[in-house]
Amino acid sequence: MEFTTLGRTGLNVSRLCLGTMNFGPKTTEADSFAIMDRALEHELNFFDTADVYGWKIGEGITENIIGRWFAQGGGRRDKVVLATKVYGKMGEWPNEQGLSARHIIRAADASLRRLQTDWIDLYQMHHVDRKTPWEEIWQAMETLVAAGKVLYVGSSNFAGWHIAAAQEAAKHRNFLGLVAEQSIYNLMTRHIELEVAPAAQHYGLGIIPWSPLHGGLLSGAIRKLKDGTGGRVAEGRSAEGLAENRATIEAYEKLCESIGADPADVALAWLLSRPGVTAPIIGPRTVEQLDNSLNALTLKLDEDTLTRLDELFPPVGKGGPGPEAWAW
Repeated sequence: MEFTTLGRTGLNVSRLCLGTMNFGPKTTEADSFAIMDRALEHELNFFDTADVYGWKIGEGITENIIGRWFAQGGGRRDKVVLATKVYGKMGEWPNEQGLSARHIIRAADASLRRLQTDWIDLYQMHHVDRKTPWEEIWQAMETLVAAGKVLYVGSSNFAGWHIAAAQEAAKHRNFLGLVAEQSIYNLMTRHIELEVAPAAQHYGLGIIPWSPLHGGLLSGAIRKLKDGTGGRVAEGRSAEGLAENRATIEAYEKLCESIGADPADVALAWLLSRPGVTAPIIGPRTVEQLDNSLNALTLKLDEDTLTRLDELFPPVGKGGPGPEAWAW
């Protein structure tokens, strides 16, 4: 396993992050335990979850599964860099969501109970809360850090100017502020290159891409449909995305075949080559899928391949950060 530091911190995390959103809704508890055990066998130490995962309001299904896995002992908790999130609706009353100080503190305590741990390594705001001032948010986070319940704070789905506002407010309080931003980022969705990624790099935030395979479309979707293993991309938004981008995805799969690499590995390897990226989030539903994901760590894409990928999946505007991407 390759390791890197999370943003400007000294915290060492694996270059792939284990996403747990499938644990409960799509992956049984027993299989979830097996995947987490295998992750540690591979020295994949960075796990990501959220209080809302499981998608039944207030139940924290996925966090509970992880907590029961930790409770087995064997040094599991000490080995894992654990990230979870706050913001989503966890009850029917108005103060059971968002980023008010009340909800942040209570949600953190609830996550700690479900996860059966004393601390959260990376506590991420799942979305920006436009109603709550940064002074209130940072006061709540400082309280959690001072109590040892949270070690680092991150964001998710923030715009570049949200990152800037958060960091400037934290700086005035002599607080470390954000150390990571979790954003959708893949070959087919490159919007963060305009402002989010530059802001993250400027302020020393590690970038944690979610949906690195764009709902399975970059995992060999057409090949899987032909051989009958493409259930995930045969329905819903993935099916619509495939219909809209079929020619491009066909060309992508041919490119991957020409270099002797699996499309999923190429998509992950491309992200690993991008500036500022700490660890793409992989969401395996089986141990086999987890094992296969590690191939991306040894795949190095040459300049010709990177150029061809830019041709197939052009960056937004003229490419690179704004304003150069749309001006001059």
